[in-house]
Amino acid sequence: MSALLSLDRLSVTLHGGQRVVEDISLEVPEGEIVGVAGESGSGKSMTASALLGLLPDRSSTGGHAWWRGGGDEIDLLTLDQRAWNRVRGTQVAMVFQDATASLHPMLTVGTQVTEHMRVHLRMSRRQARDRAVELLDRVRIPDPEHALRSYPHQFSGGMRQRVAIAAALACQPRLLVADEPTTALDVTVQAGILRLLEELRAETGLSVLFITHDLAVLAALTTRAYVFREGRVVESGATEQLLFHPEHEYTRTLVAARPQADDWDEWEGPA
Repeated sequence: MSALLSLDRLSVTLHGGQRVVEDISLEVPEGEIVGVAGESGSGKSMTASALLGLLPDRSSTGGHAWWRGGGDEIDLLTLDQRAWNRVRGTQVAMVFQDATASLHPMLTVGTQVTEHMRVHLRMSRRQARDRAVELLDRVRIPDPEHALRSYPHQFSGGMRQRVAIAAALACQPRLLVADEPTTALDVTVQAGILRLLEELRAETGLSVLFITHDLAVLAALTTRAYVFREGRVVESGATEQLLFHPEHEYTRTLVAARPQADDWDEWEGPA
């Protein structure tokens, strides 16, 4: 079966001619969590932004990003703004690294979770509100009825990230692009977010492209991964293979540099 998403030699060039992504090819099968690992500046977030049509003004792209989640095969890189409005959020959604920045501080959680459903799914106010309560409950937000009336600053960092995930899932996308969503969270909260994503994958068939610089997170969540360096894929394969038997010198360096507390000698991979 064809992959839900296939990148074929994707490149991204910023205004001024700086090439930040070069010939990236990767696949995200349906119902799987695929990882992208690499240091800051390796092109991970630019790749994610290209998939959502969120690149800086006057950027240019090359190659293809084939999407097969809407019935027909389409190249995401060729969409105009009107076409993006039909795809972004409803078929492909994104969770950003900083939930504080991605959630509007002056709007209630209820407004931010329901607005996509009212626009894209044509739900009534009541229908959208009921669906929002279900979503907040699913992502383990205590007292979701009260949470709808609250503002982002009234939640902890981990709870804000859960709200952001609920908002991203509002229109039931097939693919969630998660751009380092656990970076600013402590280890306990981070583990809860990872469990949540795995539960959503198992329960709904959600596909996830998970971007991280943390190899321990990669080990805990993904079955297949791609290692980025300077805008290119230097190695890819089963996560277990990459972590235990890396072939590329850069991958070996990343594995060797991990904190010793993250030892995975008895790691069995995601459930």
